[in-house]
Amino acid sequence: MPELPEVESLADFLRERAVGRTVAGVEVGAISALKTFRPAPTDLTGGTVVSAGRHGKWLDLGVAPPAAGGGVGDPLHLVFHLARAGWLRWSEQLPATPVRPGKSPLALRVRLDDGSGFDLTEAGTRKRLAVHVVADPAEVPQVATLGVEPLSEEFTPARLGELMAARNQQVKGLLRDQGTIAGIGNAYSDEILLVARTSPFALTRSFDADAVARLHAATVGVLREAVATAAGRPAAELKDAKRRGMRVHGRTGEACPGWDGVPCGDTVHEVSFADSSLQYCPTCQTGGKPLADRRMSRLLR
Repeated sequence: MPELPEVESLADFLRERAVGRTVAGVEVGAISALKTFRPAPTDLTGGTVVSAGRHGKWLDLGVAPPAAGGGVGDPLHLVFHLARAGWLRWSEQLPATPVRPGKSPLALRVRLDDGSGFDLTEAGTRKRLAVHVVADPAEVPQVATLGVEPLSEEFTPARLGELMAARNQQVKGLLRDQGTIAGIGNAYSDEILLVARTSPFALTRSFDADAVARLHAATVGVLREAVATAAGRPAAELKDAKRRGMRVHGRTGEACPGWDGVPCGDTVHEVSFADSSLQYCPTCQTGGKPLADRRMSRLLR
């Protein structure tokens, strides 16, 4: 799933390529992806793209329709979430063939006046990509309830400490809770916890001030590094760049590079769940003790 760094890079990409252009057409390929019906996607046609932004893992394309008497009116917002298997595919020259709803991965196509544009696609059978057309992004409930942005000035060690003290829960769950901290998912929470030298199962109320400060520094540092790595890359390169940049996530069985970039001599371990997994290093994070893999434990009963 694209997380904050990749979504931020996609927003930058759209600001560079789409802002200032006129929307020539919007075509729906998967009705299931469309979560609103008024305004309609076709209401964006003829409007000028005036902004591209991000709210957590949500992308927001502002499109201002023509105003009576000239100029532009108040913008509508095409707000979308790529979910686990979705992606934004940019083309300098989109196919002229109209989109036909069906079994294709294509969920939505946005055409611009110079022939360029983008497709929103989703692989697999579990369709979770979500597209909203709204007058205000806050009309999307999942946007309105987002927590603090971790790269904002509001995200301080003190604020993180308050969030951790509010409810005693596993720290990985807190990092992934979009209503608490916006934009972090499974991959970057693994990376943050390695750098913070913290078990993913550590309970939030067990953290003292030093541990909170270390987690805060790791969160900001990992995300800033990833944003810098993704900056300026075409949309087509972001997935591979994310994979290459991972220290532990997705690297089960490989040598751990160390929380500080100095190899610790251990290997990356995994804990599997029903539909996901986490990766960590016992030496760096759990005092050398491997965590129980719950899926394997059930198989061995």
